[in-house]
This record gives sequence, structure tokens and C-alpha cells, in this order.
Amino acid sequence: MTTESRVARPALPASPPLTERQEARRRRILRTSARLAGRGGFDAVQMREVAESSGVALGTLYRYFPSKVHLLVATMQDQLQHLHTTLRKRPPSDEDPGARVAQTLMRAFRALQREPHLADAMVRALTFADRSVSPEVDTVSRLTTTIILDAMNLDGPPTPEQLSAVRVIEHTWHSALITWLSGRASIAQVKIDIEMACRLIGVTGGGGE
Repeated sequence: MTTESRVARPALPASPPLTERQEARRRRILRTSARLAGRGGFDAVQMREVAESSGVALGTLYRYFPSKVHLLVATMQDQLQHLHTTLRKRPPSDEDPGARVAQTLMRAFRALQREPHLADAMVRALTFADRSVSPEVDTVSRLTTTIILDAMNLDGPPTPEQLSAVRVIEHTWHSALITWLSGRASIAQVKIDIEMACRLIGVTGGGGE
């Protein structure tokens, strides 16, 4: 881990919604982060290079993202949002809700598989995240939950048992991603583990069709 990743600058107080210009700048920064991470992983994302490649001052970059970990967790959120949009356009079609969730998570996994350095950088950032990054980590978790619930296609609000199953599935997916990135699990094993965890949906009452 570099000094830059160890020493996180303190998070700034919540600010007003971004203007159109600020949002465009933020998206440019996230695209640069993803490109650098995709090229060389976690260590390739250096804040000074991100700022230069994005065309912003280093101080401006730190106002948007107080540390590299903040930046990479936000990059993961951005990647998941793109995936969520794609999934809504082409949702899984299996009749069984557990199978739909498994298909959805494997599509997410295969998207990450195409960019292993980027996937590793984002997962490492989640692992390194301390309390200062909690809002960003929570956003990633909520988005993952939303993707799973969308695939379940429930007739109404999820029950506590269903939400518990979703949390277990999230933990399994995250753990499977880590073991694959470390070379300790094959794609086939990841698929088996995810499908097994998704069977919990049937135990909790499943979802709609």
C-alpha cells in the first residue's frame, strides 16, 4: 500500500448538489480512475496523475474525493450504476427468483472479469476503507441490494427474512470475487457458490415472476 493510500485526508462536510459542470467534471474524474485502474490496478491510481489526466487541479480532485480509497469506492459505485442500467434494459428471464439473482450476479461478475485490474483495485479500496469512507461504502452496498431486489422482482416490500438472505448473498458474492481475484477460486466455483447462496431466496418465500 502506498503512503497516498494509507493517509486519507479528512472527509469534507456534505455539500449542495453538484451543478451540471461539476457533475461533468466528477464523471471525467471517475472515467480517468477506471482507466488507470484498468491499466495497472490499485497502485496505478495516483491522485496527481488522476488530476492531470482529468484536467483538474489536485486540490479540486481532493475536494471531490478526499483520498484514493474514496475515489476507487466511488468508481465501483459508478460501475455498478452502469450495470444496473444495463440490467434494467435486459433483465434476467428465468422463472425462479433465485436463478434470476444468480444470473444477475454472474453477469456482474463477468463484467468485472473483463477488467481484472479494475476489479482488484475497487475491491482493495473496499477492503482498505475506514469509517471516513462509510457513506460511499454504504452507497455501494445499497446499490448492490437494489440490483438483487430488482432481480427478485418482489410483489411487495421485502420481508426481514428476505433482506437477511440478500445480505448473505451480497457477502457470498463479495467473498467469491476476492477469492477469484487472489487465484484461490475458479469461475466455475464462483458460479456454484453464488447459485448455492441464491437458493436462500426460495427458503424466504422467493419473489414474483
